[in-house]
Amino acid sequence: MADSFNPPDIWQPFGAFSMMKIEGAGQIVHLKGQVALDKAGEIVGRNDMRAQLRKVLENIGAALASVGGTMADIISLTHYATDIDAFMAAGDIRKEFFAAPFPITTTVEISRLYHPDLVIEIMAIAEIPRDRFKRPYD
Repeated sequence: MADSFNPPDIWQPFGAFSMMKIEGAGQIVHLKGQVALDKAGEIVGRNDMRAQLRKVLENIGAALASVGGTMADIISLTHYATDIDAFMAAGDIRKEFFAAPFPITTTVEISRLYHPDLVIEIMAIAEIPRDRFKRPYD
């Protein structure tokens, strides 16, 4: 059985979704697609790929940290970008958050996200070692 969890240090869901699903004994974590929202749910860097990419990756890091994980624990990322060229030009920002071995990635250009000022959404799957993993409600 998988458990759902919403980390307290990032924006809270406003619809029918959870931020994370924790599977099994707690090593595999599925993180809901993250967008550039601050803790209050306000958009960061409206229509700015670089600012939004940085905030999205910060949100992913904060969500993983809440259960004992790090960015190095990410196995897979799926990127949804409204401008693939702007996303590819911001590769230097990704390198601030990831080191080899890098997670596998899929990047898809889409026409828009749920709000027209958002330009990037990233979904992640991580495997957190049992000795670091902490269930949020234990």
